[in-house]
Amino acid sequence: MRWPWSGRPSDKDADPIPDTSAASQPRESSSSSSLANFPAIKQFTSWTDSLNKTDWTHYRDPHTWVPPALAVGAALGFSAFYRSYLRRIPTTNHIRPNFFRKRSLLGRVTSVGDGDNFHMFHTPGGRLAGWGWLRKVPSYRKDLKGKTIPVRIAGVDAPECAHFGRPAQPYSGEALDFLTQYLLGRRIRAYLYRRDQYDRVVARIVVRRFFFFKRDVGLEMIKRGLATCYEAKTGAEFGGREAQYRIAEAKAKAKKKGMWSGKLGRDGVASPTGELESPREYKTRMAALDAEKGAAAASSTSSTGAAATATSTTASLGTANTASHSTPSSSSSTSSSIRSTPSAASTSSTTPAASSSPASPASPAAASPAKPAVQTTTPSPSQAAGRPIPGHGGGKGGGSGGWGKGPLPSKR
Repeated sequence: MRWPWSGRPSDKDADPIPDTSAASQPRESSSSSSLANFPAIKQFTSWTDSLNKTDWTHYRDPHTWVPPALAVGAALGFSAFYRSYLRRIPTTNHIRPNFFRKRSLLGRVTSVGDGDNFHMFHTPGGRLAGWGWLRKVPSYRKDLKGKTIPVRIAGVDAPECAHFGRPAQPYSGEALDFLTQYLLGRRIRAYLYRRDQYDRVVARIVVRRFFFFKRDVGLEMIKRGLATCYEAKTGAEFGGREAQYRIAEAKAKAKKKGMWSGKLGRDGVASPTGELESPREYKTRMAALDAEKGAAAASSTSSTGAAATATSTTASLGTANTASHSTPSSSSSTSSSIRSTPSAASTSSTTPAASSSPASPASPAAASPAKPAVQTTTPSPSQAAGRPIPGHGGGKGGGSGGWGKGPLPSKR
């Protein structure tokens, strides 16, 4: 651009003339660069090849596989925790073998049967699992049938109560009363040791007293003289506390507490010797008495069977003798009937020697009883008329004379 006062423009001030050839070159380069910016066209694949091809890149992303893995792990963990700690065990048969000496059960005592055993209703988880405020323990016996675990206190042996016809030991009633007041209706923890021959769980029992203080029930009974240390040769379980139990028993003996006082207590029966008898000695004596009773019952049964056998043998021999004696009598009656047949024929053809009254000889024959087995002949018409039979003492020279007065044919 020139100002009006300026002169002729010089070559330096002149505007340069654009070069058309140079201007066309950048346009071509810009067009080529814009084509290069487009993505390359992918090669097409066949439909059959795409079916068998899996794209694993989607599954490699963490947000794809981490949530399902966490969900499966949580479900398996909760299932294992439930089976181990929250699943209720109804009876002894449902306790797994790996529980013994490793696990404990939390429950509520529903009944006390003796001085050292009771029944427990398993309440897994306790109050945290809702037992007592969300879930209730049955209180009726019919609802508890088949749902409780029988437990025997480990390491102790209480005096035996009266049952099965056996007398009660001294202080057996006191031991039962103590265990009932100490445990019935309370929450306890049972440390499992083993299973005995009566399908009971042998366990150490711990109960809370005054919120925070724990008490070993077996040890408390020994201290009060209501139980002794378990003295059986086999099956004794102390859980590593035998020394503690022995010391407590020695102290109770020294102080003459409970059964060591020498008294009978409530409903107690003294031993035959009058001396103090431990529960183990009592059981041994009762077992010997039961064995003697069983042997006596077996011997009486065998003697009764022998007497019955002898009686049956005698009866069979008597029957055989009766049969042998009855056979000759029948044969003699048969022979007498044979012999009486000709006499009847001879009377029909013979004329009577003397006349006699027909009523007098016939009436004794009708009055005398006749035996069916012996009297087998039928009287002839001449006999029915009262005429004497020849050869039987008829007439004046005869003996007694007549049918009814003479001896019977079978008694000659």
